[in-house]
Amino acid sequence: MKDTYILGIESSCDETSAAIVKNGREVLSNVINSQIKIHEQFGGVVPEIASRNHIEAISNVVGQALKEANITMEEIDAIACTYGPGLVGALLVGISYAKALSYALNKPLVATNHIHGHIAANYITHPDLKPPFLCLVISGGHTHLMHIKDYTEFEILGKTSDDAVGEAFDKVARVIGIGYPGGPKVDELAKEGKTTIELPKTHFDNLDFSFSGIKTAVINLHHKMPEMNKADLCASFEKVITEELIDNTSKASKKLNIKKIALAGGVSANSYIRKKFLELQKQGYQIYYPEPVLCTDNAAMIASAGYYQYLDGNKADLTLNAVPNLGTVLRGENSPLRDRSQSKI
Repeated sequence: MKDTYILGIESSCDETSAAIVKNGREVLSNVINSQIKIHEQFGGVVPEIASRNHIEAISNVVGQALKEANITMEEIDAIACTYGPGLVGALLVGISYAKALSYALNKPLVATNHIHGHIAANYITHPDLKPPFLCLVISGGHTHLMHIKDYTEFEILGKTSDDAVGEAFDKVARVIGIGYPGGPKVDELAKEGKTTIELPKTHFDNLDFSFSGIKTAVINLHHKMPEMNKADLCASFEKVITEELIDNTSKASKKLNIKKIALAGGVSANSYIRKKFLELQKQGYQIYYPEPVLCTDNAAMIASAGYYQYLDGNKADLTLNAVPNLGTVLRGENSPLRDRSQSKI
């Protein structure tokens, strides 16, 4: 069988990335130009600044990816790019560049959902992983519990009703004054603390999540008692967040009788969350998560997801546009976990 080489391009937020992936699983290169230092001074990503920096970086990043992979454009089988969800201006930079390459080289263009990319990051780290499995996608913009039925067939089982889990981490970090990006900083400080502070945990009858209550509770505690130990506050916050993630994932696992669980997204790099999910292995669960570089935004995961779309014949044309609020599949009509809402990602 002929090898398939996909050029992936990712520019949905503040990383400009290009990668070459062979057969969906073997990374030949994965170049990431991060803007974290640029946006750090603002306490978060400034969309217009992100877009400008993508424009400046993208040509060099793609060129470097090809060079590191020791491959030419002519050897590429298809070009996969993120078209949503994300920041509209940032997305347009990657899409425009991918469309230009597709037209100039007469190569197929594959439109790739950013969330599908995070899921596919697990295929790179774990070459033996195959659907079906459950995937908990946790990042700064998303919290979704998904049933991965096949490589291109997904079902949303539950999602956040308010803040994404990474958003809650960032807001807590900003308020207690430990800086941006909040997730890694909360994770590090929590290691020095004790889980001694009582915080609220939200419960739903379905598999949806809510993190606004705990975020607000932490912020209010800090405002009322600024002398409170920040490490203890972070440790307690992290513990309750993790319990909610595990509770819903366990419920879905029991209802669907699926013991394979993958984590994905930037927050899946959190050491406490990983540790607690790995403890489920004692109960017979198989736990997967990407290596740290593949947890945050990168083009290797986009190329991997794009590979499976390409095999399915899902190709885009030059009318492809950015969809910043891009959804994915609806909850299945016949799903045993379906509720009355018909929410999209």
